[in-house]
Amino acid sequence: MNQPLAGITIADFSHVMAGPYATHLLCMLGADVIKIEAKGGDNFRNYGADRRFDGMSPAFIAANAGKKSIALDLKEDGDAAIAQRIVARCDVVVENFRPGVMARLNLGYDQVRAANPDVIYCSISGYGQDSPQRDWPAIDNIVQATSGMMLLSGSETDDPVRVGFPIVDTLTGQSAAIAILSAVVRRQNGGGGSHIDVAMFDAALAFMTSALTPFMVTGQSMPRMGNTGYSGLPTASLFTARDGREISLGVVQPNQFAALARFLDRLDWLEDPRFATPDARRKNFDAMTRELAAVFAARDAADWETGLNAAGIPCGMVRKVEEAVALAGPDAMVTMAIEGIPGGDTVAIPGAGFRMTPDGPGTDRPPPRLDADRADILEWLDRD
Repeated sequence: MNQPLAGITIADFSHVMAGPYATHLLCMLGADVIKIEAKGGDNFRNYGADRRFDGMSPAFIAANAGKKSIALDLKEDGDAAIAQRIVARCDVVVENFRPGVMARLNLGYDQVRAANPDVIYCSISGYGQDSPQRDWPAIDNIVQATSGMMLLSGSETDDPVRVGFPIVDTLTGQSAAIAILSAVVRRQNGGGGSHIDVAMFDAALAFMTSALTPFMVTGQSMPRMGNTGYSGLPTASLFTARDGREISLGVVQPNQFAALARFLDRLDWLEDPRFATPDARRKNFDAMTRELAAVFAARDAADWETGLNAAGIPCGMVRKVEEAVALAGPDAMVTMAIEGIPGGDTVAIPGAGFRMTPDGPGTDRPPPRLDADRADILEWLDRD
């Protein structure tokens, strides 16, 4: 394959999730990623309680497929020299230490640029390289709190609610990957190297633009909507079907409401002044919700999902993760062989989240064992 980033080499000093996820996406697009780990390895290698995975935990597998590994003590002269040689030859450097750490190791942007003028150097941190909070430690759930994200989930009477997976880590990784791709294009167009500053906090705010922009424009905070959609309409909410399963309805356009009324044989809703317009439905939220709840209680969730979608009415059953995996198409996952892990040697992980022809994202190479590629990396450094 001739993947889009073939020929791009990345020195990846990052660990845990945000940085590794950024380079994971770039690796899936064909970049050659050298994962530079501490002698004890990335903390995610043994993340969680199940030690049977022996350095290849599911959390580590999720963001490190296809990479190469070399273990270096950056405070030891010999290993520091190897790191210097690596960054001098790479197109991109990624790190997610606290601001100032890489400079103290003589691997900061200005120091790397002196040896590699066109380098693209991406620094990922909690609050940014120059912010007043630059020295604050940050992990996903902390930034969910400080960014306001926790007070967007749930309803008005709920305590703050964390999104149930490390969403800030992964969206920060996506932001970093987009920035790096932009810098690669800029350099290819003669713009030279770049220093990219990606803050988890800033990425979270950008991700929440649909909630923050209304406040910035009107000065009014968005209310907590629970399971009701952004539109605030009772027809974009969650309902319980006859079998106890929940179904999420997403009827937000007038034509969708008309289609729903026809499908349910409730044309009276189109004439009822309480429900005839979106504003009326918002005003009479509780009454509309009661009507819909009674309707959805009459059939099983799977029947509703099949019938409504066939009629072009947006809806979907609430699924467990394992059910969602079964729903995913074959191109949504990539499969690789990883020896010696519980449950068998063949593992499937999510792909890049998009498809592209020809030569789109993907890899069949497993995550590396710690320091597995030392000899190959040193041999590459000695070439030319």
